[in-house]
Amino acid sequence: MSRTKVVIVSPSTGAYGGIEAFVLAIAATVRRQPDIEVRICVKRVENFALQPGLKTMLQGENIIYTDRGADRDLIETIRWSDVVHLQNAPPDVALFAKLFRKPLAMTIHNYMTRELSPRRLLWRFAASLADERWYNSQFVWDTWEPHRKRPGSRKVPTLSKLPEGWTAPEERSGFVFIGRWVANKGIDTLLDAYALAALDRERWPLVLMGDGPLRQLIDYAIKRREIAGVTLLGFVDEATKAERIKNARWMVVPPNTKENFGLTAIEARHLGVPCIITRDGGLPEAGGRHALICPPNDPKALAALLEEAARMDELEYARRATQTRQELATELEPIEFYAHAYRRLAGHAPVE
Repeated sequence: MSRTKVVIVSPSTGAYGGIEAFVLAIAATVRRQPDIEVRICVKRVENFALQPGLKTMLQGENIIYTDRGADRDLIETIRWSDVVHLQNAPPDVALFAKLFRKPLAMTIHNYMTRELSPRRLLWRFAASLADERWYNSQFVWDTWEPHRKRPGSRKVPTLSKLPEGWTAPEERSGFVFIGRWVANKGIDTLLDAYALAALDRERWPLVLMGDGPLRQLIDYAIKRREIAGVTLLGFVDEATKAERIKNARWMVVPPNTKENFGLTAIEARHLGVPCIITRDGGLPEAGGRHALICPPNDPKALAALLEEAARMDELEYARRATQTRQELATELEPIEFYAHAYRRLAGHAPVE
């Protein structure tokens, strides 16, 4: 049996987010294959600072940390590998992969702006060096390849380890948010909308999970404005996150940042929890046909959706909950895709 040695290279600021969750999920899945060996290389970007959330999630992992440029550990790890799986398109890693004639796959998570700066041109050049490019949404793909799709390019929605479970629709209550507490993720817009909405706060509580620079400001605003019904949990483990999501009636995902995809919406739909989202980037793809949608950065419009969700009758809600989960299964690539792709790129026979 030919062993396939894979290095997954992921630039990181040091915070735990969707890309980090995706990398860990792939590594955990493909390691269960007896013929695949995986190493994770975290490429520290400028101002990298390892945050407690990421540090917790990396416990037990043998991580290779590298810096930009001709980092010796990065070079040696690429030379060791049969396949390089790069997150986004940093040019140095792409060039080293080509220098050592290693098959290169890129998962491209972030949309490409129209700005023609030297940095953007370098990223586009790096992407052209990849043997295969896997874009996490149609929105992202269209910004990188707007006119003609390259051979080897396709849409492959990025996944983490999806939570499991199901709570009967009639036993659920309220709204839930999870994400980074930064302005462009919309937590401040959500808080404004919740304060505006005419809701029974006991029947329709709001649970906020995650952490970030806006934590103190959100806490202060809740107390100052005396907004009832809000629970702040901060950073939570995977079990707590899954439990809170599956017991909520709606997941609220309200960014205003040209969201590349929307992993939290996928996690909620996998548990049968429909979404309230903004029409932002690739998020409508992630939220699915049964989501309630409003413009980004519009508290009044979002408040109207919260009220609409609260008025929805039980039969209609139960239908959306069931169908959003069923339809998700047809939209995603199984995570086993990566093991098959690594073998194919390395030219190794599939395992029977």
